[in-house]
Amino acid sequence: MPGFVVYACAMISSHLSAVSLRDLILVQAVHRHGSFNSAARAMHISPSGLSHQVQKVEQALGAPLFERGGRRVVPTAGGQRLLEQIDAVLLAAEHLQQAARAGETAFGGELRLGVLATLGPYLLPHLIEPFPQHFPGARLSLSEGKPRGLLRRLHEGELDAVLAPPASSLSGMVMCPLFFEPWEVLLRADHPLAGKRNISMEQLDASEAILMAESHADGEGYVQDVSLESLAALVNLRGGHALVPALAHDRLASMPDIALAKIKGEAPGREIALYWREASPWHGDLQAFAELLRKLAKQRPGLHLIETV
Repeated sequence: MPGFVVYACAMISSHLSAVSLRDLILVQAVHRHGSFNSAARAMHISPSGLSHQVQKVEQALGAPLFERGGRRVVPTAGGQRLLEQIDAVLLAAEHLQQAARAGETAFGGELRLGVLATLGPYLLPHLIEPFPQHFPGARLSLSEGKPRGLLRRLHEGELDAVLAPPASSLSGMVMCPLFFEPWEVLLRADHPLAGKRNISMEQLDASEAILMAESHADGEGYVQDVSLESLAALVNLRGGHALVPALAHDRLASMPDIALAKIKGEAPGREIALYWREASPWHGDLQAFAELLRKLAKQRPGLHLIETV
């Protein structure tokens, strides 16, 4: 691509490269008004100055744009085609300006957010309403997945930010800790411990555990790549118990033949952080987004904010 740019620039003559967008706007004004005098008044320039600028463009293009001498200035046959190209250049410049102005909107107009599949459905509904209030004009685009894949996409520039557990050895990334989410115990309704509001880990039979990779202490689990609803269905089918994130409580509790209980004492769980690239031009916006997420987490029962230095 750089070679193409050099080649394209070499094809533009030094005369044409000296023509400014302002010069093209003046040519366009003459065409629209059909008169140098009328165009000069509209553009706040003297008729002689306007005529000089139009001649400059004609000399750069190597072709006359207008027939002169009559009461009304009209394009030449070749000039008509060139004027259409000038209109296209000015329209492209307008689009370029609009794209640049989008940078004044938070995240340049769109935040591409990656989020864990076991977090997104339970956290994001609380984010949809306040997001446009805090970031007017910006759109929130969502992608779900697993931590490793989401962080890879962030590194490659496909995403602007990712919500995931803390990870080590992530060069070129900013990690902003947000909150700790405890696990809860999910049981089949006929389990001997079902109906208890609080259960200790010692009361659970480890051989009955149906473990997600994410909820297992060493990162290896018996069940991978399933939704929490599928995990609940598996517990309902096989019995036993599973550890599930607290934010999913309301959704899972609404499922038939399922019981949930909190874990006594210091419950295990997961930390959630917001990641973005150090080179991101939206550093301030992403910090503000992190603060919004912390504010939302503070309002959710069971979540604990992680203090930042």
